Amino acid sequence: MLHEYLSRLARDYVFERAKIFSGSEFGNFVRHDIAIEAKKRLLFLPYELEVKASVGQSRWASVPWLAFFDPLITETATRGFYFVYLINAHTEEIVLSLNQGTTEVYREFGENDKGRKILARRAVDLTERVSDFSERFSTDPIDLGSSEKLPAGYVAGHAFGRVYQADTLDAQQFYEDFEIMLAAYKALVDRGGRTPVDTMMEEAGTTNILETRKYILSRRIERAKNVRSRVLERRGLKCEGCGLEPIEHYRYEGPIDNIPLDVHHTNPIRELSEGETRRYQIPDDFLVLCPTCHRMIHKQNDEADIDLLKRRVSFVHATKISQQV
Repeated sequence: MLHEYLSRLARDYVFERAKIFSGSEFGNFVRHDIAIEAKKRLLFLPYELEVKASVGQSRWASVPWLAFFDPLITETATRGFYFVYLINAHTEEIVLSLNQGTTEVYREFGENDKGRKILARRAVDLTERVSDFSERFSTDPIDLGSSEKLPAGYVAGHAFGRVYQADTLDAQQFYEDFEIMLAAYKALVDRGGRTPVDTMMEEAGTTNILETRKYILSRRIERAKNVRSRVLERRGLKCEGCGLEPIEHYRYEGPIDNIPLDVHHTNPIRELSEGETRRYQIPDDFLVLCPTCHRMIHKQNDEADIDLLKRRVSFVHATKISQQV
């Protein structure tokens, strides 16, 4: 069904975009029906992704799209990396693409050749990082039938994918590619995305590539907004190591999202093999720690042993008290 919906979008978009944008039934079909159908395809697959479809915001877009976002990376097509079905309405083609957010790059490097060259260079990096998946697709440049800013960014940011003709689309090929792209996207997240290897190794404190990837993924999980806010809400605003309560002890009055507490992933990624789909469960796989306790628990052999951390913290406090006495 999803392939049929996208085929309809590719075939009918030129005609439909000639109509009034506001209140368009076709626009609602894309934003609602196509997105819902895409979400259905994920129900029995081991991926937790955000799905969005768009034909534009206040006017018809040159290139409508259906995109899949990992919340650990992005929830919008303006930043991060994601995979997307882009529509060339002039040729009635559906373009499956592992792509990148253009807006963040344009802001830093400009909406010009330099910005697009940066996107193209990063696209090569993404392709090479998951070469075991990208080799199953095409890395040829894509054509979206538009030279406008955003389509030009999509073209530059394209890493790999496949092009389907709407009127001859093979359903079996379409869904095989869909599942391979899902696996490729997850592997890209698990392997560190666009972060250079030497940068990841420096942060992880190891030269072992597998340990590095798992450490970076664990840190990405801890820092993800959708994870952090839910863990703080469920586990409370108190360090589970030393008992620090910023609201009481520091008189903290700022936004909860900025409270000086860290979310610690107690189910180390190094215990999971690459490709394993279970990443975390909230709140069971997490602790709330102050920055100091967070650094210390990472130095333990067992990063989930909160009791050991508490004993060490208690020993420090007891020593200080005895010295004062």
